[in-house]
This record gives sequence, structure tokens and C-alpha cells, in this order.
Amino acid sequence: MARVTGIGGFFFAARDPDALTDWYDEHLGVRPPPAEYGLPSWRQEAGTTVLAAFDAGAEHLEGRPWALNFRVDDLDGMVAALRDAGVEVAVHSEAYPNGRFADLHDPEGNPVQLWEPAGVDA
Repeated sequence: MARVTGIGGFFFAARDPDALTDWYDEHLGVRPPPAEYGLPSWRQEAGTTVLAAFDAGAEHLEGRPWALNFRVDDLDGMVAALRDAGVEVAVHSEAYPNGRFADLHDPEGNPVQLWEPAGVDA
């Protein structure tokens, strides 16, 4: 049976797409789309990916139709680098069975969550 093998892209509207693309590259290491066909795209490491539908008014979504979560290999290091660059980051005080989390917003106010997996997800 044919099936989906992964997420091939995440596309969303932005007031300033070029500036936002540069911010994700500079601060999170997510490379911009290639300028032409035949050039490589950013590749994520293999790992757990969660696709979960929430009620439209769910607090986790902050009134938006989507929420973006990135796996990270060193939450403390990523948080330190973001804070050094002037990005406000809130680290969850609780460590959950599936890992640790931190929340921030990109320059256009979109919520971004960082996740350092633990347990079966690590």
C-alpha cells in the first residue's frame, strides 16, 4: 500500500518572506529553499515527527491555525545561542517523559517550539 514517508515541506504566509527565511537560517539553521532546481534542500535528521490535530481554540496554538515544533540535539545550547542573539525564549520548567521544551516566536510573531527528545523519542 502506498503511504506518506515524511514531511516534504511546510509552507506559510509571511509579511516579509525573505527576512523570515533569513531569520530561520541564521537562528535555527533551517536552510532556505534552493534558488533553482537541482540544488540540494535543507535535510532534517531522521527522528520522531508528530502530526496532531488540536481543537481550533487550543491554547497551544496561540490563536493560529498551526504550530511549528523543531527537534534539537542540545536544548540548552540552542536556547543560549538564541538569547545571545536577542531572541526571547521560555524554557519549560518541567521535563516531560518525552523530553524538554522551550517556546519562542519568530520575528512575525509565529509560535515556535523547540524539543529535545528523551525516552523512546530520543
